[in-house]
Amino acid sequence: MSDAVDEILDQWRTERPDIDPWPMGIVGRISRLARVLDRELKEFFAAHGLERWEFDVLATLRRSGPPYELTAGALIQTAMVTSGAITNRIDRLTARGLAERVPDEQDRRSVRVRLTDEGRTLVDDILEAHVANEVRLLSALPADQRDHLADALRGLLRSLGDT
Repeated sequence: MSDAVDEILDQWRTERPDIDPWPMGIVGRISRLARVLDRELKEFFAAHGLERWEFDVLATLRRSGPPYELTAGALIQTAMVTSGAITNRIDRLTARGLAERVPDEQDRRSVRVRLTDEGRTLVDDILEAHVANEVRLLSALPADQRDHLADALRGLLRSLGDT
């Protein structure tokens, strides 16, 4: 069964038979899949009144465990964004009452970002539906291939420094 990437690879094989385009097939499919998944997740979160990045920050705080707070630096590492971007995100979440800034008890120069009760309720209310949506998105993948794909992607990410 072929896809749009196969057509692109066939064109390269015709035009440049001296180059084996196999890496284009993998990178192209990962790139296309990332765009499709991003679109699907944006639609899901929009239906719940959230941006995807909002859920990512809220879920990061939620899974950190009680008291559901982290430094901005820890959020930057998880979100892989700049300090300016995380400041903007925290500002927007605090304006919505989903997170709050609290002084760090160990370091008075530092501020922690804490999930509010409203933010925690929101994450908890949509988490099960979010997982079900991801199951739907991956439903074409046979169960026996899931672990293999996860392992392959993990290995690739680690080899590229995403640890």
